[in-house]
Amino acid sequence: MAQTDKKFFENLTGAGKAIAVLTSGGDAQGMNAAVRAVVRMGIYVGAKVYFVHEGYQGMVDGGDNIKEATWESVSSMLQMGGTVIGSARCKDFRTREGRLKAAHNLVQRGITNLCVIGGDGSLTGANLFREEWSGLLAELVQQGLIDEEASQKYSALHIVGMVGSIDNDFCGTDMTIGTDSALHRIIEVVDAIMTTAQSHQRTFVLEVMGRHCGYLALVSALACGADWVLIPEMPPEDGWEEKMCQKLSATRSRGSRLNIIIVAEGAIDRHGKAITSSIVKDVSTECLKGESKNLECFITGVTAMLFCVCSQASRMGVEAVLALLETTANTAACVVSLCGNQSVRLPLMECVQMTQEVQKAMDGKRFEEAVRLRGRCVSYALFVTCGVANYFLSFDCSFLYNTVFLLTKAEFDKKIHNFNVAVLNVGAPAAGMNAAVRSAVRVGISEGHKMFAVSDGFEGFYKGQIKEIKWADVGGWTGQGGSLLGTKRTLPAKHIDKIAEQMRKYNINALLMIGGFEAFLGIMELLAARGTYEELCVPMVMVPATVSNNVPGSDLSIGADTALNAITDTCDRIKQSASGTKRRVFIIETMGGYCGYLASVGGLAAGADAAYIFEEPFDIRDLQSNVEHLTEKMKTGIQRGLVLRNENSNENYTTDFIYQLYSEEGRGVFDCRKNVLGHMQQGGAPSPFDRNFGTKIAAKAMQWITKKLNESYRKGRVFANTEDSACLLGMRRRAMVFQPVVQLKDETDFVHRIPKEQWWLKLRPLMKILAKYKTSYDISDSGQLEHVVLRRPKESEAMAAI
Repeated sequence: MAQTDKKFFENLTGAGKAIAVLTSGGDAQGMNAAVRAVVRMGIYVGAKVYFVHEGYQGMVDGGDNIKEATWESVSSMLQMGGTVIGSARCKDFRTREGRLKAAHNLVQRGITNLCVIGGDGSLTGANLFREEWSGLLAELVQQGLIDEEASQKYSALHIVGMVGSIDNDFCGTDMTIGTDSALHRIIEVVDAIMTTAQSHQRTFVLEVMGRHCGYLALVSALACGADWVLIPEMPPEDGWEEKMCQKLSATRSRGSRLNIIIVAEGAIDRHGKAITSSIVKDVSTECLKGESKNLECFITGVTAMLFCVCSQASRMGVEAVLALLETTANTAACVVSLCGNQSVRLPLMECVQMTQEVQKAMDGKRFEEAVRLRGRCVSYALFVTCGVANYFLSFDCSFLYNTVFLLTKAEFDKKIHNFNVAVLNVGAPAAGMNAAVRSAVRVGISEGHKMFAVSDGFEGFYKGQIKEIKWADVGGWTGQGGSLLGTKRTLPAKHIDKIAEQMRKYNINALLMIGGFEAFLGIMELLAARGTYEELCVPMVMVPATVSNNVPGSDLSIGADTALNAITDTCDRIKQSASGTKRRVFIIETMGGYCGYLASVGGLAAGADAAYIFEEPFDIRDLQSNVEHLTEKMKTGIQRGLVLRNENSNENYTTDFIYQLYSEEGRGVFDCRKNVLGHMQQGGAPSPFDRNFGTKIAAKAMQWITKKLNESYRKGRVFANTEDSACLLGMRRRAMVFQPVVQLKDETDFVHRIPKEQWWLKLRPLMKILAKYKTSYDISDSGQLEHVVLRRPKESEAMAAI
């Protein structure tokens, strides 16, 4: 064990401490995963952990509502929707008398650490409880309910919050627990009704939750390619009905047989009047002289999806326990959240006050201010309105009111085509590729470029399978899996001369490559050939898209989220197949080549007992230790075990070998089954995350291309041969970053086609801890307390941001 880990276990021990976890307010998918992580991490560090059933009401009532949790008590709850410990809105807790009862119930059990999972109301109540704590204890002493010694011993109450709200209406976090699962449900509904809408030429008006926040409506509109969206933060201008009708009619005139309109339940006009789905339905029916259907989307209570379970709830639950262990009497209550892929801690009341400021701005009809205050929560969205892309200018909170509204197809035809830009897919197909292509094409056209589609990757490029692609050609692409352009693994080096010839023939001024490791190798080969072929001296950018998530320069790739959801969903089904049977262990093989991302993160999300990967070498002793660990767990009453193996984790310890070893060594205690998931991880409709991520990253890539084309256009031609004219656009921690591909060479293991350093390896100890292994845990990357900062950019800055 490393010295830093020893320091952690000595200084941050939970021995002698008691932690209570409760869920309050509405339920949200992923709450159970957060509760499980708090319980298991708390027990792991030696603390006592208590459930508080029925939220604050259970804390006030006491008795059996506050029970000590065990390791086994949180088994089989990982992907369950809602909250198994119950949630209730409590009027009693709003009174000092109720909070006095709650304090007494906590002190009786020695609880001074509280983890609250809920919305801003629940977290505000927790902070008030903390502020009153010393006074409440003094009152309990005065009433003779506790003695002075207990008052001194439990003199400080520590609070850590996690935001559970499907609306994503809490400032300070990119996405709240439950939001991703809610988006999945909305997209499932939209995908299901599309065939009916097309068959009958109908308009569907879908109302989604979001009383004060339009996040769900906005992002689901992007993910499904909706024609119109209405949200409370951006009320439409007067006369919106006529404008909407013009858009719907224009869409129909171009041959579309359906229209999708998404309305947030809190949508209003500029005068504060509610815009309901019924109103929108009546307007669209009158406009199109056809049938419109009105639907409400119920999105709570469903199974939690990967992001809510793994990236958020499990990581945040562990971080919440660490935050509680590090608190002192003077530490302010904090909220644990995610920013990018990093855990952060923010002062609870700063976040609450910012959230309340948003509502005040909306109540005062200061909508532009409300959008800025929303920050990343709203500015995440690169959304679709009126069948055209209203694309983001930056990830900052100022972007929405500086978007370019692209209204009609006729306007694009009038534009002068400044440059020719080609887009191609390279490597294996990945869900979300089509959304990226659609975004690139439409943003490119909107910026005045002529867009060309290259079929079948570099193979199609040198064969001349190139044609102009127009606005309407990419309609309906967002929700389709695979690669509609076609994609192959062929690299360009052997055909550089023919590719250069095609570049010259079609006068291609820039290239956008969407793909995996082959695309990374391909752009480097094109860059290396610039000295020989002047046609290749044009701006080039690569967008990572691969289920393996093995491209250097980016923490995430398009397609990986869809693959992980397929893995966790399949694991859930496989484990469920063992319900009611004898004890059983499942051995699951995942894709990924030499990259263990799918096995590791999928294992964390599915609650795996072990995940074997190439990056973390293992031998027969490790396998034997894992079998013994599972044997002990089975004897305690656990009925099912799950083991994942990356396909290239070890050439000798194959999936068959591990299956046979577990079967033999577990004989008499458990039996085994194996399953190779194969290409089912690669297919299927893209997840909301991959649709949105593909759309955003491709749009940003096109903006970069436009900028580079303008910079490199001299004397009637484009000439770009600097290192920074051939880049990879990737997500690094909290930001989207353009990186010259030549600078990524030293970060790459070309033999095994993986980055030399991978951020997700730090998550592997969490999987082991939550599976009851004793292991070291590096807290060097643990969330540090930050502050909510609102930057109000000048309009000129916002318009120039990329």
